[in-house]
Amino acid sequence: MRGRSRERDAADSNNSILADWTAKMARKSRNPNFEQTLKILRAHSFDVRPFAGVAGGVLVSKHGAGAVLVAAEAKDGAWKADGGAASPAVIREGPGLVVCGEVGRLLDRGYQKFIKTSKFELPASASELQGIHLFSEELNQLTGATSLYNESLGTTSDVYEYDRLKGR
Repeated sequence: MRGRSRERDAADSNNSILADWTAKMARKSRNPNFEQTLKILRAHSFDVRPFAGVAGGVLVSKHGAGAVLVAAEAKDGAWKADGGAASPAVIREGPGLVVCGEVGRLLDRGYQKFIKTSKFELPASASELQGIHLFSEELNQLTGATSLYNESLGTTSDVYEYDRLKGR
């Protein structure tokens, strides 16, 4: 009887949930390359167009918010074999509100958030912040970027300037 229970325990350990789970894990990363990322974003109704401010940059926008994506630079010849087509997409600027064709940075002054561009500084409304947050979440999900806990709670600012600390 003891021999049977050991055989049964061994068979059960081979068919455990953990054994099935590890067998079904993907062997390769499913992060798309730069061209595949742009194709995926177009399929999900993102506006994708070249951005003149950054060499090789592409402005991706939706919900009034946008970001500039570029192909990652090759390190140690990792993507040089196919001319850089396999390099993943990297966010160069943004996410932020698109104002006059420029991605505005989110500035937090403690009492209110502002959208800051090279020419303007505008107070941010709740609907604009929601648009930036929604855009960021969709972009991270579709590009395979890391989603951080504090960013999933709400919109995070790029710059923090508190008037009580100004000049220190």
